[in-house]
Amino acid sequence: MRVKALVMIAVTLVLATTAWASSESVLYSFNSFSGDGYYPYSGLVADAKGNLYGTTQSGGVTTTPYGTVFELTLSGGIWTETILHNFIGGTTDGAYPEYSSLVFDKAGNLYGTTQYGGAKNYGTVFVLTKSGKTWTERVLHSFTNVPPDGYYPQAGLSFDSAGLLYGTTEYGGAHGAGTVFQMKGSKGKWTYKVIHGFASPGGYYPVGGLTQGMHGYYYGTTYYGGATFNAGTVYRLFQARGVWVSQTVYTFSGGASGTNPDSSLTTDAAGNLFGTTYTGGDLNLGTVFELKAGKNDKYSYRVLYSLKGNPDGNTPYYGSGVALDAKGDLFGTTYYGGTNNAGSAYELKLTTGHYKEHVLWSFGASGDGSYPRAGVILVKGKVLGTTYTGGAHSAGTVYAITP
Repeated sequence: MRVKALVMIAVTLVLATTAWASSESVLYSFNSFSGDGYYPYSGLVADAKGNLYGTTQSGGVTTTPYGTVFELTLSGGIWTETILHNFIGGTTDGAYPEYSSLVFDKAGNLYGTTQYGGAKNYGTVFVLTKSGKTWTERVLHSFTNVPPDGYYPQAGLSFDSAGLLYGTTEYGGAHGAGTVFQMKGSKGKWTYKVIHGFASPGGYYPVGGLTQGMHGYYYGTTYYGGATFNAGTVYRLFQARGVWVSQTVYTFSGGASGTNPDSSLTTDAAGNLFGTTYTGGDLNLGTVFELKAGKNDKYSYRVLYSLKGNPDGNTPYYGSGVALDAKGDLFGTTYYGGTNNAGSAYELKLTTGHYKEHVLWSFGASGDGSYPRAGVILVKGKVLGTTYTGGAHSAGTVYAITP
């Protein structure tokens, strides 16, 4: 572990929106010249104490700058970064964590994926366990690209209510079009198996991860596929007599209805599903959509918002998705657009069954972060996330927005 205690950058600015003003603070600026990690592609996860955890796609130890896992802790108004792990690549460790946000298990261990590294350099699943103040990383699976195994995982992992771990690979599998895998832990050992392989012309190339829904279903998205339009799908998996079955829930048709869903899905207590598309919508700049749960596990689709560009945001990036608060409001980011064309953070506020969009923040001002590739989390009324570049050293930031 390595600790860096330089952190709260006083970039607290105010953005006037159509309804209210939001403030933003840069909590940490990554530094590519100091052995620090840099270019955070993924979002954050918080523990019960409010400490923040994430990954950087690059940086770390200068001899093996393959990315890091970091922790940010707050004390006396100052955020301090500790590097929990430097990825070293090769056959024994992962390299380059991409859009994989970390996930906690009930014991407080952290799990994630790397796109490269491992035994065959096709990516890994890893865990970080804590003993005292020391975190230790272990590779749980190295992807092989030997069917039915997949390779190059992009998305993060998820636990279901039974403690089983799920993830996706963008490529590979029996048909070369991506996989869904499951991992089961017992006494420190993990059993890995592929539970679904995608194939064209159905949905293929899953960029997002898997989300547990109601009634034993697990939901995800594919960036391409869906026969006629090849604009992507929402799929679900379930077990029938011990066999995993795949169904297409929705096929995107492009145009105003959205194209290329690229995020994991978010579900509410009623079983409704929310996500984003990379393009499509009224101006072909991306959408936020809902699949509303109906009878007999059927869903109806609607576009909640079509992104507009400038001063609005556009192009929700891989892994961004949306976060849902207790009021039913949605929060997310865009990679481009905003007043500086360096991305934005937005809220879709629910009022009497309808959503109205407000830009919470436009990134890219001097000293601010730029180009958020990940989504946000909600902690104590604040919207927290990362930017890919920008900040004091042009290597990315962790930020907090007060709506």
